[in-house]
Amino acid sequence: MKNVLLTVAGFDPSSGAGATLDLRVFNHFGFYGLAVLTAITIQNSFQVYGFKPLSAELILEQYRKLKADFKLAGIKVGMLGSRKAISAVEEIVSDNNNLPVVIDPVFRSSSGQWLLEKKYIQKYLQSIRGKITLLTPNLNEASLILGEKIDTVEDMEQAARRISQLTRSACLLKGGHLMDKVVDVFYDGHQIHLFKKKKLPAEVHGTGCFLSSTILCFLAEGLPLTEACKKASMTIHRFLHSPLLLGHRPLFDL
Repeated sequence: MKNVLLTVAGFDPSSGAGATLDLRVFNHFGFYGLAVLTAITIQNSFQVYGFKPLSAELILEQYRKLKADFKLAGIKVGMLGSRKAISAVEEIVSDNNNLPVVIDPVFRSSSGQWLLEKKYIQKYLQSIRGKITLLTPNLNEASLILGEKIDTVEDMEQAARRISQLTRSACLLKGGHLMDKVVDVFYDGHQIHLFKKKKLPAEVHGTGCFLSSTILCFLAEGLPLTEACKKASMTIHRFLHSPLLLGHRPLFDL
């Protein structure tokens, strides 16, 4: 019997990110995927043009009906779309504190569209504090969380520690936007781990969603957290070598 994973995220009609990519990742690794949508986006492979957030009540209604029917093995949370979704996500993660929960804090799209109002970022972090397994911010998201620029590996190490203290969870700080190299910094609450990779020219749509949902798959397989993060970091690098070229921006080929 397949294990069941849940994504709580926005709907990307290009299937290059968000809930649609998460479901593709879950299926690729042998899991049955469920999706609770938080927002409907207007986007293609290279830009978010707008979105319509769903109410907290609708988000929770989706979740409660699925939870009544399926036994979950893990949860990934991505885009919220609005401060109104914070309370819904808080209930969902609180209801599943015995499961691996990976949160990709999608505050702003790569094209600059705000997906959660900046002034509510700290409220969101407080709502999930002590209730999740892992937070996976990129450099821009970590900078928004801490209110300072992060552009070196040393900065990343300090940032990962501080974010871990804020959320009372492990933190994988993604270094894909470093200028001359790629280093993901993982802090497990005790020790720093560096996952170094060669920088590749392709900018593939949905890297944050791919990484966080892949980590969840490895955790649901029973891998320890450090091993799951390292394996996912290497897996995404392998997939970036051979992206799918259908639209204007490369997509993950699953």
